[in-house]
Amino acid sequence: MESIRDLPLLVFLLSFLLLWLSTQVGIFLGNRWHCPEQDASNEASFVGFILSATLALLGLIIGFTFSMAISRYDQRVNYEAAEANAIGTQILRADLLPVADAATVRVLLRRYLDQRVLFYTTRNAADIVPINERTAQLQAALWSSILGPAAAKPTPIIGLVVSGMNDVLNARDYTQAAWWNRIPVAAWMLMTTISICCTVLIGFNPQHPRATSRLLLILPFVVSVSFFLIADIDSPRWGVIHVAPENLLSLVQSLRAQSTLSP
Repeated sequence: MESIRDLPLLVFLLSFLLLWLSTQVGIFLGNRWHCPEQDASNEASFVGFILSATLALLGLIIGFTFSMAISRYDQRVNYEAAEANAIGTQILRADLLPVADAATVRVLLRRYLDQRVLFYTTRNAADIVPINERTAQLQAALWSSILGPAAAKPTPIIGLVVSGMNDVLNARDYTQAAWWNRIPVAAWMLMTTISICCTVLIGFNPQHPRATSRLLLILPFVVSVSFFLIADIDSPRWGVIHVAPENLLSLVQSLRAQSTLSP
């Protein structure tokens, strides 16, 4: 079941509503705790100083978190390419096995490739568990398919096939680890807390003119858009920006083309 972090649009709506309410709280507190007329300018200067420092810290935290999201996205992209390369290489190395074993390995690898494509493309949470189960079954079948030839003829060439199959199995584990590697909840809490402080300070103005009330929506909107983009990039499966299995799909098309050309 997906969490709020996996629904970027909901992150945007909730953060915008929360930050707008924080601004209204700041306005309420500013009107309630107003200073005498002679101290109003000093209070405004002090609040402005704190607000500037808090906004700078907010920008730093958002930039740092965005960098974390980008690095995790790049990692998922790289592992998708590595997984396609491992499967494609192992399909070629299957020719080093005896004919019957090579045919079995190639069939299993193509089925395994189809499951890996489904892993990347599915957007239904209910389909993820059966996909992972079928993938695990195929992994066990793939490993069993090379145990016989490796035990019967433990040559360096067969060892190359075993090493390639190990790369295929490990590539899936690396991919799964990269998809589990998300921005920590503590980072989201820190960004949210600092954002609330900034919006409260912006609204905290005893002499707040009504003409600028609409301008108070700018910061909540900008910060909410930033949260939306971070959540979207950080979510591996849901959202607008996600990893497309371009290399895996290219390998599927290549194998289909080879099957068509084969006599």
